[in-house]
Amino acid sequence: MVKRKPSSGELHKQIDRTNRDLIKIVNDAAKLLQQLAETKRSDGQPIYDATQEQQMLERASEANKGPLHDRCVRAVVRELISGARALVKTLRVAYLGPPYSYSHLAALERFGESVELAPVATIAAVFEEINRRHADFGLVPIENSTDGRVVDTLDMFARMPVRICGEVQLRVHHNLLGRCSRAEVREVYSKPQALSQCRDWLAKHLPAARTVEMTSTAAAAQLAAEKPGAAAIASMQASVNYGLDVLAANIEDNRNNITRFAVIGEELQRRTGKDKTSLMFEISHQPGALADAIQVFKRNRLNLTWIESFPMAGTPNEYLFFVEFEGHRDDAKAKRALAALQKKTVRLDLLGSYTKSEPVE
Repeated sequence: MVKRKPSSGELHKQIDRTNRDLIKIVNDAAKLLQQLAETKRSDGQPIYDATQEQQMLERASEANKGPLHDRCVRAVVRELISGARALVKTLRVAYLGPPYSYSHLAALERFGESVELAPVATIAAVFEEINRRHADFGLVPIENSTDGRVVDTLDMFARMPVRICGEVQLRVHHNLLGRCSRAEVREVYSKPQALSQCRDWLAKHLPAARTVEMTSTAAAAQLAAEKPGAAAIASMQASVNYGLDVLAANIEDNRNNITRFAVIGEELQRRTGKDKTSLMFEISHQPGALADAIQVFKRNRLNLTWIESFPMAGTPNEYLFFVEFEGHRDDAKAKRALAALQKKTVRLDLLGSYTKSEPVE
């Protein structure tokens, strides 16, 4: 006997019943999360725990048996956590704006919609919002897989005592957006990094178009919505927000184009066993000083995952070094290494220890 397929009306009724059950379960979970946040506040602990929230998302992905994609499941759980947290306190998060910049998308990925997102005009302004305690957290780009370090961010770490308390690795897909046809494009606007990451595509497909640098991809999208013959390189979300057509999608030269963002603030993150530590140091200007400093990590069996040099302002031929290694500042071998490094450096700033993240779309 062939089983009869349910009608669309019957399916709608089942969906409505399931949604009612789902809403009850979601609110039950929200009450528990709210209770957890209130308990933390009464105990003098920070309400936002980046490590704990990331672990919740990872466990949700592990429990997902489909058919929904992990990205969808993570988004549902992230917004549940964000909404429940806001019942106790609404966090203020500063980022390099305007809305629908890649920094904005990374902020949404980390904190969800139920926060006060505060767009500012420069990376320096994000640091200033944290330093003046006008925001609980900030989000700044620190490194791109194509262009390397983000100079403005490293410069601000050298200037202000701000901690790194998390990271977001965002897979960045650039799109050519506009209100004209591709053949009519005379100028292409975007931030310098985005233009650089699409330079081969632009040379091949729009060789006559003039490239113009902007402060952000979202600002470029705003301009492209207003100026005839102008196009922007920006996110797909920016095309929706500013009413632009997608003239060409995924035009980045490197298909594995990832921008890493640092979450900055004042909170110390606890050890999880899957951590990394960021630090900054200055050494004396003499032969072998850098080799002696780097040897500390080898002796203590600490794996370096990133090292950058950055010229110090007003001091020719002298540099600050930014280093990341696998492990937490409270690990025994990390403590030994930091104590040894302290003796070999002129300046040593521990920027933070935090849970390692995986790239997300």
